[in-house]
Amino acid sequence: MQKLFDEVASLDARCYDTFLLSEDLLMEHAANGMADYIKNNFSKSDKIIIVCGSGNNGADGITLARLLHDAYDVSLFFVKAPRSPMALLQEKRARSLGVTIISEITECDLIVDAIVGTGFNGEFNEQLTQTLHQLNAATAFKIACDVPSGLKQNGECVNAAFVADVTLTMGALKKSLFLDEAKDFTGKIKVIDLGISRSVYETSTNWHLLDMEDLELPFRAKQNAHKGSFGHLSILSGEKAGASVLAAQAALRFGAGLVTLISHESPILPFEIMHSNTLPKNTTAIALGMGLGESFSDLELNAYLQNRLALILDADVFYMPVIKSLLKRSDIVLTPHPKEFAALLKILGLADINVDELQKNRFYYAELFSKAYPNAVLLLKGANVIIAKADTFYINPHGTSKLAKGGSGDVLAGLIGSLLAQGETPLDAAINASLAHTKLAQNYTLSDFSLTPNDLIHGIGNL
Repeated sequence: MQKLFDEVASLDARCYDTFLLSEDLLMEHAANGMADYIKNNFSKSDKIIIVCGSGNNGADGITLARLLHDAYDVSLFFVKAPRSPMALLQEKRARSLGVTIISEITECDLIVDAIVGTGFNGEFNEQLTQTLHQLNAATAFKIACDVPSGLKQNGECVNAAFVADVTLTMGALKKSLFLDEAKDFTGKIKVIDLGISRSVYETSTNWHLLDMEDLELPFRAKQNAHKGSFGHLSILSGEKAGASVLAAQAALRFGAGLVTLISHESPILPFEIMHSNTLPKNTTAIALGMGLGESFSDLELNAYLQNRLALILDADVFYMPVIKSLLKRSDIVLTPHPKEFAALLKILGLADINVDELQKNRFYYAELFSKAYPNAVLLLKGANVIIAKADTFYINPHGTSKLAKGGSGDVLAGLIGSLLAQGETPLDAAINASLAHTKLAQNYTLSDFSLTPNDLIHGIGNL
């Protein structure tokens, strides 16, 4: 698990004031880190072009060119003349050493984007936009210095942005790198130390990035056990029974001892899934929403939910007024996708926004909801999943477009429900199920467009 920050200017300032590390020294370490990455991954015969802006991001790029000079065929291209004090100083140093400065971008093996950094929030002019399009069209490997140029501090893209294969970000991870929109621009993300370890450079934060190593699977340490020892998940099954069947199969495969579908009808189910018209007395968790439709009246739903059992909510329930009373419960996980979350915010009177507005401000609206409902665990689906409870927030960045298919969310609900039934806390269940869900997709080795919910379920045994 790693820390995430809105900005790192305050962390840099702390280095200046507390650790007596100058801006110049931090920049040298930043460039050294980038140079080490290049030396470890690229041949000395490779041609490198570093594209620089006028500010301190450009200064990082100039410094990198000086460090690679003579060992590599490296050139500087300025989209704007150096202007910041550090950029002017680094330019003098580079020129004194004889670093090559070119007036047009030519064919090369590696492009380093050092145009603008985290502080940029404007729009690119036509000339710079065309330059970015030219860089993106090049076949060269692409590295972004700190952040891909064109990503705002809130993670939103301006009118153009650099598409990196790797982003070498300075000092600490920025939240802006993990907004959904940013995922197509950042590539792999690696943190460069600035002369002190990250544990010293970083301060406290309530936002964290989940690593796959944080996944804790529900292995069974207890040997003297029976099926009731591992919980009983009951799923309210509605108009689209397939959704609840997928959730049930995922829950059973992920360790729940018993799984029951509750419905008015008597559907044909896999042999291992039980059916009931009433809530089984030994139920330890309930799943509600996937494929629900209008099969149950509010009166019926309330009757099933007159208890304190852990609850996982998904899909249709986010459009229903009953959600207001359900949010009074203490052990609850909500798993909306963006459209459902926008509807939920409106029902709750927290915001009246469209999906585009939500996606541009995912972090803000997750915080808004969690402040209003601190007892609930929110899992906001997306390219990068946000998991929130009260004032603590996590991002799972391991998702893939393989999961963009109907039924994937039902499998996730089943995974969460399974862990709730087995006794995990709502927050732990959301985190572990989300990581397992993304790992299942990563483990799928066939064509990325072919993954089905059944593939996810079958893969659970190999986690």
